Amino acid sequence: MAAKADFDFVRVGFADPHGLLRTKVLTPQTFRGALLNGLDMSPGPLIFDSGHALPNDIFAAGAGLGFQELTGAGDFVVVPDPLTLRVSQVDGIRTAVMLGDEYTRSGDPHPLSSRGVLKRLLARAAQKELYPVIGLELEWYLLRLVDPLDRGGIGGFGVQGRAPRVETVNGGYQFNSDLLITDLLPLLAPLGRHLAEDLRLPLRTMEHESGPGQIEFTFDPLSALEAADGVLLARSALKQATLRSGHLASFMAVPGFAGADPSGWHLHQSLADAAGDNLFVSDSTQVLSDLGLAYVTGLIEHGAETTALAIPTVNGYRRLDPVNSLSPDRLVWSHENRGAMIRVLGGPHDTASHVENRIGEPAANPYLYLASQIAAGLAGVEQGRATAPTLHPHDAAAAPLPVDLGEALTAVRQSTLVSELLGETLLKNFVALKSSEWERYTKWAADRSQETAGVTEWENSEYLMVY
Repeated sequence: MAAKADFDFVRVGFADPHGLLRTKVLTPQTFRGALLNGLDMSPGPLIFDSGHALPNDIFAAGAGLGFQELTGAGDFVVVPDPLTLRVSQVDGIRTAVMLGDEYTRSGDPHPLSSRGVLKRLLARAAQKELYPVIGLELEWYLLRLVDPLDRGGIGGFGVQGRAPRVETVNGGYQFNSDLLITDLLPLLAPLGRHLAEDLRLPLRTMEHESGPGQIEFTFDPLSALEAADGVLLARSALKQATLRSGHLASFMAVPGFAGADPSGWHLHQSLADAAGDNLFVSDSTQVLSDLGLAYVTGLIEHGAETTALAIPTVNGYRRLDPVNSLSPDRLVWSHENRGAMIRVLGGPHDTASHVENRIGEPAANPYLYLASQIAAGLAGVEQGRATAPTLHPHDAAAAPLPVDLGEALTAVRQSTLVSELLGETLLKNFVALKSSEWERYTKWAADRSQETAGVTEWENSEYLMVY
């Protein structure tokens, strides 16, 4: 543990089902007690949907989820993970942050823990001496607040507040423009240093994408748990830091302003053995090893049923519109083709060979997104089959991805893989939360058919500030 003089306060937290960081701010003395005994937390963040609606009856037996400890919204315990401690200074306040794992009051792993899902899956993979390696490409929007103090209007329980008023920082549509990225460097450089130095995340590049103020951060390869923790910390840190400069970092896939280009979370992945050697490397003329091609097959065959974990918001499905040619809409893979759902990079004897899934949105829960990918890939490895690549990523003859959150939830409900991955309690809760979100949107949109062709006011209010 850091010495007393190293920080004034500690934020101890966890990821809710939506992938948002939920914390309590502790004094150093309280923090010492939390390290020894854990920290009591309310289950509210685990059972509210994205608009703070409560779809489960918390006073029914098991809160409608078959989990008795949740009846009456009783507390659970977060046990801080010392390996995640990060310390930084903001406006003279020395603040640390530490992530934790969720447990029941009886000491069992909490069934609604997203981080727990990923950790259990990684433990099973390690028994087979398979170790996922993850590369992160995260796109987001840097927007200027019209009023630097505007945080949006007041909402309620399932009642949206107004999104903050924003304007773009440039006109965009000059991909990788040196002028655009250097113009924003006075804002981006402190953010990059914060991620690299304070949060100890291996930042590689900062790039200007196509949209106005659309930024991509990429990171060196990480273990799966390090990658998921890193995304949780990085998104929270970027939102905090930009607010202090009168800006807004939004990981909403398609913000509601004219000219917004969709943002994605491109997830690079491979498997290594215990010695760290890349198991996707082909020693023949194949683009990947047999194991790598089987992993790709798993991603394709389980792609529809895992979509809701990669694209968990109403807004995220706007990326899949065929007009966005670089976003996937079919369950296909191809070598070095950015229009395919799975893009294979590398080739025979290339030690950097890996695959990139281009389906995810940047607001996804990092633990559930990564876990669903790894579980699908490992299921393919167990089956040992290989599917053929496609020459056209938007081939109408290929199986389609779900077109909206409603379709994706239908696929989740029917999935044995997702049920086994999440467990019955978390699956029920995830479906309840996301169904509530979808139903609130469709109810709002029912009498507004003229207004829902593009990104709606509902989506902007629901996601722009929160994600």
